[in-house]
Amino acid sequence: MFLKKTDPKIFNLLKKEEERQKTTLNMIPSENYSSQAVREALGSVLTDKYAEGYPQKRYYAGLKYYDEIENLCRERAKKLFKVPYVNVQPYSGSSANQAVYFALLRPYEKIMGMGLPYGGHLTHGWKVNFSGKIFNSIQYKVDEKTKLIDYKEVEKLALKEKPRLIFVGATAYPRIFDWEKFSYIAKKINAYLVADISHIAGLVVSNVHPSPVPFVDIITTTTHKTLRGPRGAMIMVTEKGIKKDKDLPQKIDKSVFPGLQGGPHMNNIAAIAVCLKEALNPSFKSYAKQIVKNCKILASELKKYNFNLLTGGTDNHLILIDLRNKNISGKDAQNLLEEAGIIVNKNEIPYDPNPPFNPSGIRLGTPALTTRKMKEKEMKKIAFWVNEVISNKKSVKKIRKEIKNFCKKFPLP
Repeated sequence: MFLKKTDPKIFNLLKKEEERQKTTLNMIPSENYSSQAVREALGSVLTDKYAEGYPQKRYYAGLKYYDEIENLCRERAKKLFKVPYVNVQPYSGSSANQAVYFALLRPYEKIMGMGLPYGGHLTHGWKVNFSGKIFNSIQYKVDEKTKLIDYKEVEKLALKEKPRLIFVGATAYPRIFDWEKFSYIAKKINAYLVADISHIAGLVVSNVHPSPVPFVDIITTTTHKTLRGPRGAMIMVTEKGIKKDKDLPQKIDKSVFPGLQGGPHMNNIAAIAVCLKEALNPSFKSYAKQIVKNCKILASELKKYNFNLLTGGTDNHLILIDLRNKNISGKDAQNLLEEAGIIVNKNEIPYDPNPPFNPSGIRLGTPALTTRKMKEKEMKKIAFWVNEVISNKKSVKKIRKEIKNFCKKFPLP
């Protein structure tokens, strides 16, 4: 009520966005719906105070409860991920990855990660990003035919280039990562191995994707996506990492603050603590399992409609589709589906002949749909709608009405 009175324009825009979310199917795999409890913490009085430093080592007074909140968040993260150390202050996944680089490397040292056009992330060494400008970046690809990571080729590249650090993770890779194989490669050249599990963190802690903890030195993750929290990030050091370098936790802490950031966003850290508590509940494991069940059914149904799924399917929460056999670009498909109330994102496919702003593919997934308690039956219906929209533009208005009615049965959290 205060917002409506103080700033009716922003209030009205927020209400419109709320209505949009209620009446559409969010299938962007990097997005989700946080709980009301998470949003309460995010919008709390904690937003009003600086807390530069770390618990018991702050630069301001009046921070007794902030220390307790940050410590609680850390302990929950350590318990959930089974790691001995965590920093919960990074503002985003990109900030977390930047802190890792600056903690371990000097400018122009060699790094290796999956190339952006093949499913990787900007911060894993892509040329237009700081990681590709400040460091000497070597990028591995997926196999041109199978679109899978070829671990033998990654090993050959690593042995040839000898990077100091290898990042493993992706934004558009629908299969499981073999952490053990990457560990074997990193050990051969004595490189730091970092797992960026931003997309799959919720699946990892629920045992529906193998954990990197026994195999890597450092783990970074965002706290939204499949973890279903606010937009933040964490950096974890494993037992393996501490055995390799006992000073790793201190290096990470100094890199985050004062190296890259000032005061942490304590309202966000409190909200992360809430989402971690939710993830420690047994019901969260059921939720994560359902994400994967839903995604596999969705993939299977889309294949029946002759959609070309990269790698032939999925092991996780996302699907990547090559639309060239449907004679529509990723951009046009994204826009058409949005008109019908189905929200996906245009996406490059590996070895894409088209430019990034008008690529050949779309990326879609099931975390947000699963949060709304949709299951296998609903995935079949959604696959039908996706096919109808792509196959027949005239069906868009009809399907938009159907989706609005459908969404009423599955309220937002």
